[in-house]
Amino acid sequence: MEGGRYSVTTSSTTSSITATTSSSSSSSSSSSTIFNNNKKNMSLYIGREASKLWKRVCAETTTEINLLVENWKYLLAGLVFQYIHGLAARGVHYLHRPGPTLQDLGFFLLPELGQERAYISESLFTVIFLSFFLWTFHPFIFKTKKIYTVLIWCRVLSFLVASQALRIATFYSTQLPGPNYHCREGSPLATLPRPKSVSEVLLINFPHGVIYGCGDLIFSSHMIFTLVFVNTYQRYGTRRCIKQLGWALTVIQSFLIVASRKHYTVDVVVAWYTVNLVVFFVEKKLPEMPDRTAATLLLPLSTKDNKDGRNKEENHKLLNGNSVDPSDWRTQANGKILEDGHAHHADSTKNGA
Repeated sequence: MEGGRYSVTTSSTTSSITATTSSSSSSSSSSSTIFNNNKKNMSLYIGREASKLWKRVCAETTTEINLLVENWKYLLAGLVFQYIHGLAARGVHYLHRPGPTLQDLGFFLLPELGQERAYISESLFTVIFLSFFLWTFHPFIFKTKKIYTVLIWCRVLSFLVASQALRIATFYSTQLPGPNYHCREGSPLATLPRPKSVSEVLLINFPHGVIYGCGDLIFSSHMIFTLVFVNTYQRYGTRRCIKQLGWALTVIQSFLIVASRKHYTVDVVVAWYTVNLVVFFVEKKLPEMPDRTAATLLLPLSTKDNKDGRNKEENHKLLNGNSVDPSDWRTQANGKILEDGHAHHADSTKNGA
């Protein structure tokens, strides 16, 4: 009897183990199948999105090359003037004579950061510069775009050239003793010996001569770039929070420049009103830059109109450097543009809407 009971118990236990093993195996197989399907779907999604991105980059590149062919002279002139500005700053260094630091309200109010923390203002300026530079190339990546990279840089260089021309005239008019540490009395970098050749002047000892320049004070070159970038994004950017952050960083940059003793307070104050006025008046003289979000999509009245409207939309996308993607039919419907979470009516006078 005991043997029979043992046999029945063993048989029942074996059956239970087998059922459990079979259930676990089935569950594991199901999980594995789901994982493989998800992996396959993810691979397909990544591949599809990568293909769309590549088409977008190619279309945008074609558009920007066409604009570059038309506007390369303006870009080249702006870049050449950057060299002229550096050459002028190098030249005034030969005229610089160190002396006692002038009385300055900013020096009195702001604590001195010192040479060991002078990198803070340069780091912030680098972040602002790189952020703006990358933003100007966002049309190559994102579907929603408002600017053309070539045209926005033509505008930026126009602002920079006008501001830098005024700066050159200003710091050559009166040379002030530099407040920076390497420009003070006793520093071997405060004055430059007479140049031995023309090439020594033309090469401007880059980058050492740019970093350790003296005499080019009124007004701050760092503030010129920062204010031009922030003003440009204020007009052509779409994110309100980034606009507010840009102005906040500009104010912080102003204080850091004075606290680092790289400029007098007057250099920063003059830059604030001069650059903003330059941007305001130069912007009025330049032709209006086309807004890529201003196109509207008319509602078709028939099947033929539907096809014609679709073809017009595709042509408009190709002209703007966008790939023709059916999933991209979103923000321009019914003559509205969804920008930064808010709907704005587009200018549709051209279409008679």
